[in-house]
Amino acid sequence: MTTMQDVAQRAGVSIATASRVLNEVSTVNPALAERVRAAVQELDYRPNAVARSLRRNQSSLWAVIVSDIGNPFFTALVRGIEDVAQSKGFSVVLCNSDEEPGKEDQYLKVAAAEKMAGVIISSSGRSHQLRSLVEAGTPVVAIDRRLSDADVDMVLVDNERGAQLATEHLVDAGFRRIACISGPRRLSTAADRLRGYKSGLAARGIAVDESLIRLADFREEGGYQAMTALLELPEPPDAVFGANNMMTIGAVECLADRSIKIPTEMGVVGFDEIPWAHLVRPSLTTVRQPTYEVGRTAALLLSERIAAPGRPRSVVSLVTELQIRKSSQRLELADR
Repeated sequence: MTTMQDVAQRAGVSIATASRVLNEVSTVNPALAERVRAAVQELDYRPNAVARSLRRNQSSLWAVIVSDIGNPFFTALVRGIEDVAQSKGFSVVLCNSDEEPGKEDQYLKVAAAEKMAGVIISSSGRSHQLRSLVEAGTPVVAIDRRLSDADVDMVLVDNERGAQLATEHLVDAGFRRIACISGPRRLSTAADRLRGYKSGLAARGIAVDESLIRLADFREEGGYQAMTALLELPEPPDAVFGANNMMTIGAVECLADRSIKIPTEMGVVGFDEIPWAHLVRPSLTTVRQPTYEVGRTAALLLSERIAAPGRPRSVVSLVTELQIRKSSQRLELADR
């Protein structure tokens, strides 16, 4: 087995210098660092993770805690995290909290007990363990949702602006009774997107009708039930904005079950890209998040936090983009 001593000998440096390069210490002369990295490649050197964990008093694992592993939004996000983690010498343990605070707390306890190098979390917003983990010195990066009770790095997107663009687009397409299926009020994503929906209506001179707003659970069944309730109103909506992909799927399923035609009878826009959005007929208009980049940025922030625990907190907000397709365009507009 190739050792650190072999790498140092091949590179013509001391073992201490080779060690500093492999641990990404920035004070090493760039030319020496390049020689060490070349030696690592030539010898196919693999650091001993157990030994490194003992030296650092922490493992080489990151816990990535997501709120719903069944949501395709998290697939590309986790890929972005893993790509960076691997390049930095860390491995990822994926945990699914199912929006349950108890499960989330249990995973956070495991992360603390196993001395994991860091945690990236899309929190339920009701964790009792997160603050304790941060206070104990474990690096944490929050993704997707703001955390107001913990001083941690965060990677978010411009949820409010994305929702506003979606709503304004529906108005511009000729819809007037535009409903919103939003998520739980305690989650910043839901609050921001609901605020964006209201801003979009106001920007186009349309008063907010509270009867057209339904709060669901960011799940497919919640979207279905919310759409059902909206259709049973004395004056149903003529369009709907779904504040996440799973609820939008549920809403579309409800419309299909009731033979309501999209977009002639009901315009639809969803928040979050859906892998098959361009394949269904009519194709589905969505607010696209830079999902992979959210994961990648979170992983970079975590690696920086591990290397420099005392640096100032970072909050990064990435841009969303409206992908206009057929589901939000009146038939006469869609056929042009």
